[in-house]
Amino acid sequence: LAEACYMEWVDLSAHGFYITPDIGFDWNAGKGTPFNYFTYGAAFAEVEIDTLTGDFHTRKADIVMDLGYSINPAIDIGQIEGAFIQGLGWAAMEELKWGDDNHKWIRPGHLFTRGPCSYKIPSVNDIPLNFKVSLLKGVPNPKAIHSSKAVGEPPFFLASSVLFAIKDAITAARAEEGHLDWFPLDNPATPERIRMACVDSITKKFASVYYRPKLSV
Repeated sequence: LAEACYMEWVDLSAHGFYITPDIGFDWNAGKGTPFNYFTYGAAFAEVEIDTLTGDFHTRKADIVMDLGYSINPAIDIGQIEGAFIQGLGWAAMEELKWGDDNHKWIRPGHLFTRGPCSYKIPSVNDIPLNFKVSLLKGVPNPKAIHSSKAVGEPPFFLASSVLFAIKDAITAARAEEGHLDWFPLDNPATPERIRMACVDSITKKFASVYYRPKLSV
């Protein structure tokens, strides 16, 4: 019995621990089933911006995720919270700076912002004041163990709701100044970009109402 189990393990090691069934995709023809199932989610965010400094705070974030029948809701919710905060950093904090014509002090072609010592990452103060995460109920996933779904990083992009909330707040600030037209706001929505987008008598001395900070990409 010990020999059968060891031999079976060797066979699994040789052929992969697990092969997802019923998937396959022909990239040339563009047909097939590339994934076994999909994970869905939705998020709402409310932010407050300081129009004089460009600083912001996420006052509220509500997230709903479809994870089938969760095997361990506490772990899944923790994964969702972590991915959302990581995405918040991507959407509003972590600006890449490369060596180019606008950053001559960086060696050409080299990335300067390679870690938390050279750019701001989310901290405990960046967690939404009111942070709610819930799992959609009554949606079993028959294609996985115990009708569950993996969570991983799908909630990462839900943090784009923070970026859109920031732009809505800037839109309101610009409206108070009589500017109702479209304006650019690239991510990450750093305090510098937020401040310059909040057009007022101060920014008009240095830039037009359609000023767009140069990206370092």
